[in-house]
Amino acid sequence: MAASQAQTVLIVEDEASIASFVSLYLKKAGYGVKAVGSGGDALAQVEAEQPALIVLDLMLPDMDGIEVCRRIRQRRDIPILMLTARDEDIDKIIGLEVGADDYLTKPFNPRELVARVKSILRRSAPARRNSESAEITHGDLHVDAGRREVHVGGEEIQLAPKEFDLLWELLDHRGLVLTRDQLLERVWGYTFAGDTRTVDVHVRQVRRKLGDASPIVTVWGVGYKVAPARDSVNA
Repeated sequence: MAASQAQTVLIVEDEASIASFVSLYLKKAGYGVKAVGSGGDALAQVEAEQPALIVLDLMLPDMDGIEVCRRIRQRRDIPILMLTARDEDIDKIIGLEVGADDYLTKPFNPRELVARVKSILRRSAPARRNSESAEITHGDLHVDAGRREVHVGGEEIQLAPKEFDLLWELLDHRGLVLTRDQLLERVWGYTFAGDTRTVDVHVRQVRRKLGDASPIVTVWGVGYKVAPARDSVNA
């Protein structure tokens, strides 16, 4: 099935020229595209018809992209790729903390944007695991890869798509230390040209949401691993 038949990308960008060329490249890649120019229109579109992914500009005329991202995350589990014209770490970190899956700084190569859209959608698809590894229980934590659900003590915990993928990758490799570069490659499908801070931000978010049930421990100077269930801590 062609991408355009199954997956629609919502572009939220108030600069018509940028929205136009992003739309062009995504359509060439086989995606259906809808474009809006404000945060309010984006929220309305998400309620009317849930897209497969949202390309969201940080600077919008009615509200900033971070607020739009926050509101979407309160109601929907849709992958979000954020665009920013400012190469400032704080913008990127805040965007990731409120639930964005990835970011690109303007100006960007449209081919890279398409590659990242493909990667995010591929990694956000229902996990195709064999039956033996489709579910993992680790102490009070239970993760179902097929349903993409996380429960702690029987209570469901809502994770953003990349937060879920990161948690699953670490749980699926229990006993191993995964470097930040390895996690970028396995969870995001590519590297961030050495920018591994997005891994740290997502780990921090997973720990916050799971609380004492978080099994992720830091291996200083290397990366992260899953602690034995009896020793699960937020080190």
